[in-house]
Amino acid sequence: MSSRLRLRPHGRSLRGRSRSPRGRSLRSRLPLFVGVTLVAVCAVAALTVFLVQRSYLLGDLDQRVTNAAERVQAGIRPTTEAGPAADTDPTFLDQRGQAVGTIGGTLDVDGYVSAARVVPQDGDPRNLSAAQRAALDGIEADGSLHTRTVPGLGTYRVTALADSGQAVLTGLPMDGVRDMIRSLVVAETVVAVVALAAAGCGCAVVIRRQLRPLGRVAATAAEVSRSPLDRGEATGPTSVSGPTPASGLTRVSERDTDPGSEAGQVGAALNRMIDHVESSLAERQRGEEESRRSEERVRRLLADASHELRTPLAAIAGYAELMNRDAGMIEPTLAWRRVSAESARMTGLVEDLLLLARLDEGRPPHAAEADLAALVAEAVWDARAAGGDHDWQLGLVLDTPALVVGDQARLHQVVANLLANARMHTPVGTTVVTSVEATDERRVIRVRDNGPGIPHTLLPRVFERFTRADASRSRPDARSGGSGLGLAIAAAITQAHGGRIGVESEPGRTEFTIELPAVGMPRLLPVDTVSAPSTPTPTSPPPTPAPTRAPDIASSSMSSQ
Repeated sequence: MSSRLRLRPHGRSLRGRSRSPRGRSLRSRLPLFVGVTLVAVCAVAALTVFLVQRSYLLGDLDQRVTNAAERVQAGIRPTTEAGPAADTDPTFLDQRGQAVGTIGGTLDVDGYVSAARVVPQDGDPRNLSAAQRAALDGIEADGSLHTRTVPGLGTYRVTALADSGQAVLTGLPMDGVRDMIRSLVVAETVVAVVALAAAGCGCAVVIRRQLRPLGRVAATAAEVSRSPLDRGEATGPTSVSGPTPASGLTRVSERDTDPGSEAGQVGAALNRMIDHVESSLAERQRGEEESRRSEERVRRLLADASHELRTPLAAIAGYAELMNRDAGMIEPTLAWRRVSAESARMTGLVEDLLLLARLDEGRPPHAAEADLAALVAEAVWDARAAGGDHDWQLGLVLDTPALVVGDQARLHQVVANLLANARMHTPVGTTVVTSVEATDERRVIRVRDNGPGIPHTLLPRVFERFTRADASRSRPDARSGGSGLGLAIAAAITQAHGGRIGVESEPGRTEFTIELPAVGMPRLLPVDTVSAPSTPTPTSPPPTPAPTRAPDIASSSMSSQ
């Protein structure tokens, strides 16, 4: 039995502590405290009223006793002046106007009551008995007031006065004063009990009503505590104190966040804390999601790079093995040509991966002023030389010189990759129009063709690395496609220059749009074209006019037909 009892310090058990006043809630402690305070205040007020009223009533009674004694003394004065044989019988009570219950008597020289009479209810004074007189003995005739209990008559307030040698005793009953004081105490008690009950009920109602916001705040905190925050989720059930967002933790309702009240301050502070927790969770979720995406990109990049590198390595190893076995099995010139081609292909792939790695590290490009018009014209001429079976056109819409700050070689690579993509993935005879637009705020390069377009399933991933329309790893000829890094490199270089790239495609029309900031303009808001689906350029392009040929760049159509 003793092993089951767990004690706290100082020998207090858990059960004992749970019943201590500290464990009570404000709903019980506040009414109790207010009730005790009201009881104390009422007790002090009632005691003060009782003492003041009692003092007043006793003072009034003492004044009436003194006045009665003076009247009696004045009434017997002629008798006492007649001589030494004065009448000791208190005949003064026979005078009219004496109150019922008045005691009158005379004192001898030793202070004993020699004769005493009382005025009964019928008004005919009667003599006191010896025992009653004995209760009045020992009163000095100095006018002081005394309280004596007379057997059969009750408690009296008595005084004695002496004039011309005759001492006269006078007393009035205290029963009326005591009854009045008793009635006053009863009335005060009844009024106090009723007032305390009403005040207690009113305080309990008011306190409970005022503490309801705290209860709702506590309920909201309980709802938040039950949320699966350990799993990083910031969703909660329907709030008991207010609406819950479609996705997010429970909030305290607006009515419980009034800064003018203490409960409102607590509710507002809890909302701020929940906002901070939710933002922290959201930030952590974003970080975890970004980390997962990065890991997925790395794994996919390694897998794709391994596949891409394995093909030329296998080809090189195969030709080398054939040459080692028997030189007559294959012509050495053809073998070396194929080995050189696969080696060049592998070298280009590695260089592309290194370029993407440098761009991912955030290394700033070489900063120099470049003319996009001349750069795009050179890229179009190069594309015409590589693909003479396409119709290549150049259009310039220049309101201002198309100058940008960046690495001219990398920007040339962006345009060259887009033109190579159009050449490799469109049939013979496709028209490819490349235009440059220059305004005071931006520079825009558009590459548009009238080919079959990009498949809708591939369009959201067109700027991701190793994304190709042909998922196979074989390369039967030069037109079978590249490694899937050209558009990813174009997107990375564009973003490194503070620009953005987008694509719109449908059968018969595919347009890539590159926006770059003008010289002295801020960087554009980048679009994540590596880990997120590619999106069209947010600004709607103006209608492309008929190709305008700059006299210093091209004097005729670049078609080779």
